[in-house]
Amino acid sequence: MSEQQQDTQPTATEPEIITPQITTPVVVEQPQTLLPPPPEAPPLPPTPPKDRRVLRAALRWTAAVVVFAAVGAATAYGITRMERTDVPGLATESDGRWDYPALTRPPLPSGSPEPFAETNKAGAHYADLRALVLPAPEGATQDKRLRGSDGWLATKEFLAEYASEERAEFRQELVDNGLRHIAARGWRTEDGTHTRIYLLHFDTAAVVDEVFSTDIAPYSSPGRVVRGAGASVFDEDFPEPARIDDVQRSVYTESKPYGAEHVRQAYLAAGDVLGVIIQSRKGTAPAVPFQQTVTLQSQLLG
Repeated sequence: MSEQQQDTQPTATEPEIITPQITTPVVVEQPQTLLPPPPEAPPLPPTPPKDRRVLRAALRWTAAVVVFAAVGAATAYGITRMERTDVPGLATESDGRWDYPALTRPPLPSGSPEPFAETNKAGAHYADLRALVLPAPEGATQDKRLRGSDGWLATKEFLAEYASEERAEFRQELVDNGLRHIAARGWRTEDGTHTRIYLLHFDTAAVVDEVFSTDIAPYSSPGRVVRGAGASVFDEDFPEPARIDDVQRSVYTESKPYGAEHVRQAYLAAGDVLGVIIQSRKGTAPAVPFQQTVTLQSQLLG
């Protein structure tokens, strides 16, 4: 931390204290006029005693009004603090979000900086990459194929996501850019949505930025064709407020008519990690779980 310099200012001259001169006021005596004493007021008539029953009833009504006012205020405050679905009669249907477990980032090795700290020029993720993969939501069935060996997935398993004519060239590109290893997780929810997440680890953020921007995630359409997907275009409906600082993001959706499944895909450039998220479903893959999954994975990497 740089030392803060304190500005030296000249000592202000003490203001001159002016003492006002106190003079004795001149008192002018006025002649005193004696007024006659006021006449005695007649005694007031005795106050009739109040009916104690009326008094007790008034007190009860006053207390009831105070209680109802307090309860009403507390209820109004409680409703303003509750979610819409918590208020009886105002419940709304779910918007399709999945129930994910509480997310926590894994601890960093002692003395290691965060991936986007100023001292971390390479944008390196020093935490265990396998612990940075988003966990499956509640009720989902795990995709055992993506567990890999000791949590690391073979490159050929990742390349199987893409069209067969893409794989050889894509594999060579990954080798040329120094791919170190891949952490992955996949699951299928009850509605048939199949989610796959891959985190590809490279040496530096500069390498990831090159792969992301020049080959795999151009703006108009993805640079690589996912197996079984038709033409895909940039997803203009993805909410911009869901963007996470320091994480580049490109999202795509398959154009109609869909193939055997509707495919959505996202690519994340987060320091030295390239994230790949693919969701597919027969019919239409819902947008909300896809947006939720991409955002949460971005937060874990950011």
